[in-house]
Amino acid sequence: MKERINVFDYAEQITKMLPEGILLNTCGDKFNSMVIGWGHLGVIWGLPTFTVYVRQSRYTREQLDRTREFTVSAPTEGRLGKEVFRICGSESGRDVDKEKAAHLTLAAPQVIRTPGILEYPLTLECRVLYRQDQVITEMPEEIRKKYYTRLPDPDDFHTAYIGEIVSAYIIRGD
Repeated sequence: MKERINVFDYAEQITKMLPEGILLNTCGDKFNSMVIGWGHLGVIWGLPTFTVYVRQSRYTREQLDRTREFTVSAPTEGRLGKEVFRICGSESGRDVDKEKAAHLTLAAPQVIRTPGILEYPLTLECRVLYRQDQVITEMPEEIRKKYYTRLPDPDDFHTAYIGEIVSAYIIRGD
C-alpha cells in the first residue's frame, strides 16, 4: 500500500536526511541505486520538483539521459544501512546488481517505470524536465578546489537534473 503525501510536509525531514545520504534510483537497462548527498526540493515553473546532481562519469547519468525519470528513496526513520550505503555509494551499477548486493526490495511505481524501495519508503517519483551540465568557470574557486581538484579526473563535473515530482508517497508493507 502507498500512502500519498504532500511532499512539502516532509521537506524538513528530506533536507535533514540528504547530507547523510538518500537514494537516487534509475531503471534503464536495469535497476540502479546511487547514494546522493546533494539535492533540492522546491518549485520551478509552478511545479513541485526535486533536483539531483550526478557526475558525468556515472552509470546513473547514462540511465537518466536514456529514461529521463528517477525515484528518490529515503528512510522515514534513521539512516541508510551501512551495507546499502557502501554498495550504493561506491560500487558502479555497470558492474554490480545493486538490488541483489544491497538486499533491496523493489516496490512498483505509481506513475513512472522506476521503482521505489520498500526499506526506504519515503518515495518521490520524478520526470526530468531539464538537465544542465555544470559550467565550472561559473563556480567560486573555493568550491572548485574543494570538490573537483582532488578527483582522479578533475573534469568529472556534475549534471543537474530537475525532476517534476509526479507522485509522492510512503510505502507501507504490501
